[in-house]
Amino acid sequence: MRILVVNAGSSSLKLSVRDGEREVAATTVERWEGGGHGAPIRDFLEENPTPDMVGHRVVHGGPRFTEPVLVDDEVLDYLDSITNLAPLHNPRATAAIREVAKLLPGTPAVACFDTAFHASLPPAASTYALPKEWNERWQLRRYGFHGLSHAYAVRRAAEVLGRDLREMRVVSCHLGAGASLAAVRHGHSVDTTMGFTPLAGLVMVTRSGSVDPGMVLWLLQNADLTPTHLRDVLEHHSGMKGLSGTSGDLRDVLAERDNGNQDAALAYDVFVHHLRREIGAMAASAEGLDLLVVTGGIGEHSSRLRRDMATGLEHLGVRIDHPANESAHGDTDISGPEATARTVVIKASEESEIARETASLAPS
Repeated sequence: MRILVVNAGSSSLKLSVRDGEREVAATTVERWEGGGHGAPIRDFLEENPTPDMVGHRVVHGGPRFTEPVLVDDEVLDYLDSITNLAPLHNPRATAAIREVAKLLPGTPAVACFDTAFHASLPPAASTYALPKEWNERWQLRRYGFHGLSHAYAVRRAAEVLGRDLREMRVVSCHLGAGASLAAVRHGHSVDTTMGFTPLAGLVMVTRSGSVDPGMVLWLLQNADLTPTHLRDVLEHHSGMKGLSGTSGDLRDVLAERDNGNQDAALAYDVFVHHLRREIGAMAASAEGLDLLVVTGGIGEHSSRLRRDMATGLEHLGVRIDHPANESAHGDTDISGPEATARTVVIKASEESEIARETASLAPS
């Protein structure tokens, strides 16, 4: 079965055709304008075999969609209604759904949600300690994100080890420009670091991660900041970028650190500190640790970050083999011989997970 995978980001558009586990073709449109700009999609389809199904990545499924769903007008109307939950991503996803539908009328399309993987969070992990009426009225809860990446990474890591995922206690680390962790037990997400929005949790490249809400209120009351300005700073000018004065890209931060830039050194130390602290928290939610999975652009490509992350996690049984860590490429077990918790690096593949979920809804 050939599946067209459509991954609409906040500004880019990734397209690929998969035939089973094999990627047949792929392209990235770096600047995609959204609705009404179907030419890049049309060009890609004209150059490649006609797909049997289409799988779309949608960041937010809201409280209604907790698993992949065949797209129809009702689904699109609902996604339009929850745009304010993911204003940078969901409108792009629905625009892509509509553009592809024009070009492939009658081809079944499936929406695959980043939030769906975390729908299994128990109430104790997903509920905010706010007035019950608020939680119910505004559907406030910890939704979590990067679910497609976490789902693929933990399943693939278990395959690398030849183990049954359902029998393992796992902490999954998606470390890219956006970063989050997930605690997985019995194959299901039971906790995660991101929350109602993707701003919560770890320190990231440009995002602050979790900060004291009282401090946010203080800034609004005392620092002459508007909510719009504060949100922009927390989203785009904080994290390693804000602390280091660099772009925030880990490569730039480390280069400046090595050149003696103390701000860059602090930014990296803060990033690693929060990462190790939250791994410990996720291990507690998983009720132990058998497997630590590392994926995402930073996780896959920075052996230095993986080394520094593992240092200090020995009490959880994490010990890495340093030569294996330095030479890791693709899906690799980098665990040391004395490790009781395995550490596996996985090449991120949201597209594989989208294709798998799409195929699960193929007409019989």
